[in-house]
Amino acid sequence: MTIKDANAFNDQDENIDGAEGAEELYERFSLVVDKGQEPMRLDKFLVARIENASRNKVQQSIESGRVTVNGKTVQANHKIKPGEEIIVYSDKEMHGEEIIPEKMPLNIVFEDDDILIINKPVGLVVHPASGNPRGTLINGVAYYLQQQNSNISADNLPRFGLVHRIDKNTSGLMVLAKTEKAVTSLAKEFFDHTIHRQYIAMVWGDVAEDEGTIRAHIGRHQRFRKIFDAYPDGDYGKDAVTHYKVIERLGYVTIIQCELETGRTHQIRVHMKSIGHPLFNDELYGGDRIVKGTVFTKYKQFVDNCFALCPRHALHAKTIGFIHPRSRKEVVFNSEMPEDMQKLFEKWRGYAKTKNIS
Repeated sequence: MTIKDANAFNDQDENIDGAEGAEELYERFSLVVDKGQEPMRLDKFLVARIENASRNKVQQSIESGRVTVNGKTVQANHKIKPGEEIIVYSDKEMHGEEIIPEKMPLNIVFEDDDILIINKPVGLVVHPASGNPRGTLINGVAYYLQQQNSNISADNLPRFGLVHRIDKNTSGLMVLAKTEKAVTSLAKEFFDHTIHRQYIAMVWGDVAEDEGTIRAHIGRHQRFRKIFDAYPDGDYGKDAVTHYKVIERLGYVTIIQCELETGRTHQIRVHMKSIGHPLFNDELYGGDRIVKGTVFTKYKQFVDNCFALCPRHALHAKTIGFIHPRSRKEVVFNSEMPEDMQKLFEKWRGYAKTKNIS
């Protein structure tokens, strides 16, 4: 059987800032090697099985970690065996589906002819992906824009408005462009790292320094391709810089403010883990278990109650600032802390005060 999909080997990185954004590689297809298959190099096997796929593109995909065999990355010369599961991923979402306008509540903080500032709630995915075309922020924005302009149809809805993203389970402010001029202006600011983005987070442990800067490249994890890792030596991944400042020490956890100089996927989550302080309740990066504290049962119950109060990683995009694409003046927008994180902070403050550990 030949698979008619060489596009997985032709995708390029999206021109969308990934600050706490794109969550994972997108599975393009998978297959299990037939029982009667003779040993063959992985690259040759895929070229033979995928119509119009060039060996050069296949090898590039394998080298970049976008092909796994039984869940692990391998070399192009890996000899495939019967029963092995091969998955080919793409860095890029499949955008073949049209954007379906959907009525949904949008927390619009500011709007003019050029931009929309939206306070995204926890649990809302930003952009449709293959197999998940509905229920995202962009679906809601599409409906909202149609109500403003009846001449906008499903075929010509602007797709250029999204210039950055935040994770599904990160809350907070996003800017969307409403005109081509605005998207060009904002995209350049993200590229030049002049966008002002401030996040509030709770991390495990007592952060030693009152403030600091983390400089470590961020790239796909070498074994687990759906998460990222920090590479301090800079020999892999993309450069990433996070400035942090302690806001409040609560003994076994610390509330911090993070300023992004760059915008890499999961940047704050990966950087804080790399210095031994994963975000509270971050299931991808080890924060969804007790990292610091005591062994007493009452403490475990307290932490479990905190996880229930804030059932996601404790991260909120509080502030965004940039040069307005039309007026060329600096604008800054702020948002209130979401209720789940407010309750989480208060519970830890009470615990720290009772135990006198802050």
